[in-house]
Amino acid sequence: MGLPLADFNAHFRTVGLFAKPGDSALVPTLATLLDYLQQRGIEARLSPSAADALALKNSGMALEKLTANCDLAIVVGGDGSFLSAARRLAPHGIPLVGVNLGRLGFLVDISPEHMEQTLDALLQGHYREEHRFLLEARIGQRHTQLALNDVVLHKWNIARMIEFETWVNGHFVDSQRSDGIIVSTPTGSTAYALSGGGPLLQPGLDAMALVPICPHHLSNRPIVIHGDSEVAIKTSGRTDNEHVRITCDGQASLKLEQGEKLVIRKYARPLRLLHPADHDHFQLLRAKLGWGGHA
Repeated sequence: MGLPLADFNAHFRTVGLFAKPGDSALVPTLATLLDYLQQRGIEARLSPSAADALALKNSGMALEKLTANCDLAIVVGGDGSFLSAARRLAPHGIPLVGVNLGRLGFLVDISPEHMEQTLDALLQGHYREEHRFLLEARIGQRHTQLALNDVVLHKWNIARMIEFETWVNGHFVDSQRSDGIIVSTPTGSTAYALSGGGPLLQPGLDAMALVPICPHHLSNRPIVIHGDSEVAIKTSGRTDNEHVRITCDGQASLKLEQGEKLVIRKYARPLRLLHPADHDHFQLLRAKLGWGGHA
């Protein structure tokens, strides 16, 4: 049954609910969560996707209204749903927790089976708060996009490599021919960057990883730089920018016009991420990556 409202942390009285759009599998968990909050006198504000999933017409709120005086956001889904919510909520300073209905779940670490027990503890103030930085990708004055995992410049619709040049803090790094490059946060080091051979970075590190994708020269290796660095990337050689795209968190896509450059830097406001009090990052890596123990 959980604990009475009086025993809950007074900071969490209004909670925003976010859900993966169009996924009927999450409806039972989302409905249980909504009932859990309402029974405890906590105001629940539904994103449009959460309202649609629960068939509550006209109950979804626009982001500006949902985030006004909101104390906490809960995301039901997988890491992709969490990334989308994080990019929208980080500028508002609202802490996030995730209920995992996806496959890997590096960011959404509350299981549906233990959801009420875990939230009881969290709402009493028994949690660990982490600050994760995001990247801001800018193309001139036309486009700005945030990314919690990574910003990727990559080939688009051709089966050949592209050529580009990279600068860090105004210093020329190299010119390379490859399928692209991943600029990753520590959060994103377990995502696409890992598949590209990049290093695993502890979440609290103030660092970025530059990871080439299938480079022509094997000497093009991943580089770790300071998190306050400014990275600039511009296509070169015979590369036609029609064959190049920029993707943020694998979800938002930008186009680079001829003569433009991509500039990537740390976003000014970090994401506030809440974990259960017993959260262990290395245990998470062991579970998600299948690392074995002693025989």
